[in-house]
Amino acid sequence: MQYKGSEIMREVAWIIFDEVHYMRDSERGVVWEESIVMAPKNSRFVFLSATVPNAKEFADWVAKVHKQPCHIVYTDYRPTPLQHYVFPAGGSGLYLVVDEKAKFHEDSFQKSLNALVPANDGDKKRENGKSQKGLILGKIGEESDIFKLVKMIIQRQYDPVILFSFSKKECEALAMQMSKMDLNSDDEKDSVETIFTSAIDMLSDDDKKLPQVSNILPILKRGIGVHHSGLLPILKEVIEILFQEGLIKCLFATETFSIGLNMPAKTVVFTNVRKFDGDKFRWLSSGEYIQMSGRAGRRGIDKRGICILMVDEKMEPAVAKSMLKGSADSLNSAFHLSYNMLLNQLRSEDGDPENLLRNSFFQFQADRAIPDIEKQIKALQEERDSMVIEEEESLRNYYNLILQYKSLKKDIREIVFSPKYCLPFLLPNRAVCLDCPNDNGEQQSFSIEDQDAWGVIMKFNKVKSLSEDDDNRRPEDANYTVDVLTRCLVSRDGAGKKKIKPVPFKERGDPVVVSVPLSQIKSLSSAIMNIPKDYSQLEARENALKKVSELLSRHPDGIPLDPEVDMKIRSSSYKKTVRRLEALENLFEKHKVAKSPLIAQKLKVLHMKEELTAKIKSLKKTVRSSTALAFKDELKARKRVLRRLGYITSDNVVELKGKVACEISSAEELTLTELMFSGVFKEAKVEELVSLLSCFVWRERLPDAAKPREELDLLFIQLQDTARRVAEVQLDCKVDIDVESFVHSFRPDIMEAVYAWAKGSKFYEIMEIARVFEGSLIRAIRRMEEVLQQLIVAAKSIGETQLEAKLEEAVSKIKRDIVFAASLYL
Repeated sequence: MQYKGSEIMREVAWIIFDEVHYMRDSERGVVWEESIVMAPKNSRFVFLSATVPNAKEFADWVAKVHKQPCHIVYTDYRPTPLQHYVFPAGGSGLYLVVDEKAKFHEDSFQKSLNALVPANDGDKKRENGKSQKGLILGKIGEESDIFKLVKMIIQRQYDPVILFSFSKKECEALAMQMSKMDLNSDDEKDSVETIFTSAIDMLSDDDKKLPQVSNILPILKRGIGVHHSGLLPILKEVIEILFQEGLIKCLFATETFSIGLNMPAKTVVFTNVRKFDGDKFRWLSSGEYIQMSGRAGRRGIDKRGICILMVDEKMEPAVAKSMLKGSADSLNSAFHLSYNMLLNQLRSEDGDPENLLRNSFFQFQADRAIPDIEKQIKALQEERDSMVIEEEESLRNYYNLILQYKSLKKDIREIVFSPKYCLPFLLPNRAVCLDCPNDNGEQQSFSIEDQDAWGVIMKFNKVKSLSEDDDNRRPEDANYTVDVLTRCLVSRDGAGKKKIKPVPFKERGDPVVVSVPLSQIKSLSSAIMNIPKDYSQLEARENALKKVSELLSRHPDGIPLDPEVDMKIRSSSYKKTVRRLEALENLFEKHKVAKSPLIAQKLKVLHMKEELTAKIKSLKKTVRSSTALAFKDELKARKRVLRRLGYITSDNVVELKGKVACEISSAEELTLTELMFSGVFKEAKVEELVSLLSCFVWRERLPDAAKPREELDLLFIQLQDTARRVAEVQLDCKVDIDVESFVHSFRPDIMEAVYAWAKGSKFYEIMEIARVFEGSLIRAIRRMEEVLQQLIVAAKSIGETQLEAKLEEAVSKIKRDIVFAASLYL
């Protein structure tokens, strides 16, 4: 049985035996519906589910598609129970937080936090441009937390232990902390050396001298290992074999070790409670914790598994409880349309993209949610209809005037507080009026008057963006925030994160310096306060706010700067908006409900009613979109793209270019096909062709990457031009795409290294060009070989024999030595 698309097989694990399809969910919750919908009708399905909360939903979908039962195989208990401990940074012991009966001990958790020694600011480290507290509190060697913890684990015979970290560099750094620890006997050291030597015998003499190969043996002989994606593949396999044989007692690994490898241990340690997700550091999710902690406890060997969470900062019990006792991640559809899939469906005689979409798990989940949404709509309608307001029509008219008023005030504020006009007036010690957002971060909309917070400007800051040309932007085009000393309410959310919110000046709160966007400033006072520069002490901050209070007692409005007189704003749009605002204020005075004694309460009820109406409208839109075919608009848009670029005819018949794109599933098929048909592949030398393909498989951003030579740079410019043209066609055809992001997704960072490799350079020589982890570079070159093989099939399918021979020569030039060393498992 064959299924189209290698990406399908990567995401769903299949074991095909006797026409029974055993399916495991991938750990990221991705399901490739195409493989199931297109499976033979006589197939039987068994879904292996350990902890997936919505396993029955998935089984119901398979049963619906194939009109036959789908059996779920699961266990509702763990054969080897787990005990969960906390190890506080700077502490010296373990605290049992969740016992083998899954009971959370809050008192023990609080004791562990009390034993926590917080890190100083000087002990913080940076990773991915973000700051994060270190676990070792600036100590090294035997004084470090990690050394003390591993020593304790070995003494209590809790080994073997896997220590999970979320950074390749941190894995290696923590392993180096173990330099004075020896966990193996002499016989075990001899066994390690024998296995290691036998494994690397297949490498050339030059490859054996690679730093990663020569430096790792001493640490392996001491029973300590490192496992992450940056290692050479052969070294990862050696380490896996040594771990299985019990010759590695302490393994430092990234979370990839918990996925797809059967490598259980007695103890699992989490070196961090936070993980960087590409944007910020966040708490570990319960699904991530379950996946990694599942490595603890060897069935039939251990009576229980041990999980240890190293905590280096305060966290709320609720956060810890949800992390340690939460449920696994649900299995949610990540189905998406690709041009490769669409073209293969159109090329097949019985292919029907709409049928695939109609039978997808994505559509099934959307349809299944409709009854609940309809119940929610009914409940909201009943709640809205129960709100009876006197003179509602007249009040609604007044309410709409308020919304217009606020909109005009916002327009005026955007003009006045644009950097072009306000930057010269953001002086330190100037009194300033801020809007107080409500709990949702929005301004109340049912009242003319907003609540104001008053404070003192400290300084303003330019906001750094991710744009490469940010430094070249004019000051008036940049974004800014303002540091303001004001009265704030300080609290913590459910995740234990500190929340600081400005409050009205007369309310109780702490004097805090808070950073606010320009859009939150309501007005600038002409008064500049005479106060000391040092705000570090609480008393100094209180005294500064007292002076602001004295100003307000004499001048309730704070003596605001006049935009036209003081700030010299001569904008025609400003004048036009001010005139409209004045006209609207006259309408307020004449409105008959304006003088009602209960106007504020009535407006609040009406505002709630309007919000309910908006929510009902949004839910009804969701129902309409769910009942319609998912991706229907995107399917039409992508077909338009294929017709516009000449991949299919108006009758959806696949053309020559479409046949090529059908074969490409490991890279961006449209850009690659356009390059092939533009003649770039024919004109480029073999080494240049290989170098160009590296841009399709490399996604990391290397800050100190070698600049490609002139001929390679010209090829890269052609690639970018082609990518931009393809992206703009998609945008014109209503496909949701960011043109600039798409163009910049092709990275030239390893072009020089790959060019040298195709020229015959040794691996250690190209590692000097591309300063990345060896495993990352090997993975990229192997993916390039996969793309080349697909291009060979594509060239053969359209009769391009010369190009086919050229691509085969390219494969022969890169497929050698350590990069394609045979697996030890074969």
